[in-house]
Amino acid sequence: MGRRPTIIDVARVAGVSKTTVSRVVSSNAAPVRAETRQKVLQAIEQLGYERNTLAGGLRTDRTYTVALFIPDIANPFWPEVARGVQDALESEGYAVVLANSDWDADREHEFLAMSRRNRFDGLIINPASVTNEELVANGIPAVVLSLDTDYPDFDVVGSDSYGGTTLALEHLVGLGHQRLGLISGLSRGFQQPSRLTSYVDFLHQHGIPVEDELLVKCPYGQEYGRRSMEQLLSLSNPPTALFAANDILAIGALQAIREAGLRVPQDISLVGMDDIYAVSVTTPALTTVAKQKYELGCQAATFLLEHIRDAAPEHFRRHALPCRLIRRASSAPPS
Repeated sequence: MGRRPTIIDVARVAGVSKTTVSRVVSSNAAPVRAETRQKVLQAIEQLGYERNTLAGGLRTDRTYTVALFIPDIANPFWPEVARGVQDALESEGYAVVLANSDWDADREHEFLAMSRRNRFDGLIINPASVTNEELVANGIPAVVLSLDTDYPDFDVVGSDSYGGTTLALEHLVGLGHQRLGLISGLSRGFQQPSRLTSYVDFLHQHGIPVEDELLVKCPYGQEYGRRSMEQLLSLSNPPTALFAANDILAIGALQAIREAGLRVPQDISLVGMDDIYAVSVTTPALTTVAKQKYELGCQAATFLLEHIRDAAPEHFRRHALPCRLIRRASSAPPS
């Protein structure tokens, strides 16, 4: 097997200096004349040269590697976010390393240590437990994927879940429902989730009593959604409509309703959040609040690139992407 072509080989074939070749293959280097650039690119194609990113990183203190830390790889919400991150970074010459914490604090802290050991250029994280102070101490440019958390020293990007919850509740009240249940995901130790805050605010604004028995907090997961719905259905006066904090919880709630011999939406209306593919093919298809998942990943990656390149503004940004209601067959007026 022959040896790999080097930058010196490319320079020899193109008839230019090694420095000129380096400028052509580096996206942040000084400009090169179009004629010279074309010669270098032709030599690269002829030789099959591929840039040694590791060697380049030793000279530039860049590895062109970014980490994406997510809490639940089983949730179909995250692949679309990851695709947005990858598409935005790949076009700029960066590779993305995906790390799944499974909501485990120890694992998440090990991921932070890994990012330092491997000299990652940056990271995008939806935190399970890492604090603002720990992220600052990590010393790597970062963007946080959550508006429900307190990270004053970082750009945060997320969906407007507060506004999305309001859309769902307005829809249900507009259908005539007054007894509204909520399955709320746990806050994971941070501030109160925006969905819960929105639910309480909405009920107060519409003169609907906030009844603790209609509000269930649980971890995110289909089985937790099923158990929470069972708890609500066991009430002497159960809700006529339910909003679940995400679609996975809503699918679990749908399962419990069926097991109880009840029907959606004839006996209870059901609305989820995220608009994962699965809820478009359930029976009935679920009304949900759609989030801009791909765009979320792209925006976080764009902010991170600005920090890596020292081109970000001095103030830290809070970017909320609006949600929209998708009406399907799981919501109807109360019978």
